[in-house]
Amino acid sequence: RGVRSPPGAPRLARIATPCALSRGAALPIDRRVHGAARMCASEASEPASTEAVSAFQSFSNGFSTLFPVWTVLVALLGLYRPALLAAIPTSTFTGLLGILMLSMGITLSIDDFKRVLQRPGVMVLGFLGCYVMMPLLALGLSNLLGLSSALTAGMVLVGSVNGGQASNLCAYIAKGDVALSVMMTTVTTIGAIFLTPLISKLLLGTLVPVDAVGVAISTIQVVLVPIVLGMLANAKFPKVTKSIEPFSPIVGVLATCVLVGSAVAQCSAPILAAGGTLQAAAALLHIIGGAIAYFGLKNFYSETTCRTVAIETSMKSSAFGYLLAKLHFADFLVRVPAAVSVVWMALVGSTLAVVFRALPTAKE
Repeated sequence: RGVRSPPGAPRLARIATPCALSRGAALPIDRRVHGAARMCASEASEPASTEAVSAFQSFSNGFSTLFPVWTVLVALLGLYRPALLAAIPTSTFTGLLGILMLSMGITLSIDDFKRVLQRPGVMVLGFLGCYVMMPLLALGLSNLLGLSSALTAGMVLVGSVNGGQASNLCAYIAKGDVALSVMMTTVTTIGAIFLTPLISKLLLGTLVPVDAVGVAISTIQVVLVPIVLGMLANAKFPKVTKSIEPFSPIVGVLATCVLVGSAVAQCSAPILAAGGTLQAAAALLHIIGGAIAYFGLKNFYSETTCRTVAIETSMKSSAFGYLLAKLHFADFLVRVPAAVSVVWMALVGSTLAVVFRALPTAKE
């Protein structure tokens, strides 16, 4: 039913579009009909956009859940086709670590770190687990399984190094406390400057020189700078970082797989030459270390904290241990445990992450 316009006035009928009616408004035909149509199309596309985001989130979750599978596949590729991955330059290796940390940084805020600093006790326990329990566990397993002195030295060296950067990704996948994970990785990495040589001296009778300045610079470049940049991006552009957050675990898993494959490829020969006893010792070091950390804190801390500390304790920077063995031990066999540990560290850590993800998380 048209509305009669006053004499001399332009003929403007007013219609009610479905979208307009939902807002209780009417739109004039001239110029605004197309706008209303666009509005309707936009509203119709919103559910589709939401479904697309939900579908990608499901894909991201599924891809992350298969993290152990990807780890095994890339490790096998590095073992039996080392030429494909061994040629990755050091600069690319470092860059991938930086990308891994950046993908975690965009999920964090300053408040997360303030919360972590309010619980110094768990930081101390994690530090002790890294530099007291794990070296002693490595020595005990080596003696129990009857490893040679050279292989025992290599096992102790693995137990005496800092936590690995991939642990932050595993903490994220496990629905753990990523800020706590980053803090523990940073603190143990700085601690490696002093404690790795000291523990090697006390347990092995061998002084292992460590480039303190080099370790400090690498920690800043690979851990601190990417994390800070990610946090700044999260603070300044929260909508953007929120939209790309589902990509974080995918990027992290891919970067970690390339890093594992590269490290394995560069020492494929000693890994293949290692016997079953050494494989068992390396696997048990990471499995038992994570189990002790998890169940030891179970009655005192939240589920989120326990799974984070378990992953941090289990996952060592085995590649760093391999480098130290290569540089500072004349016996070739000393580096073999670290080479074997590269695979088991990634496999055990990624498996823990997937298992924890499937378990309910109690509130803090």
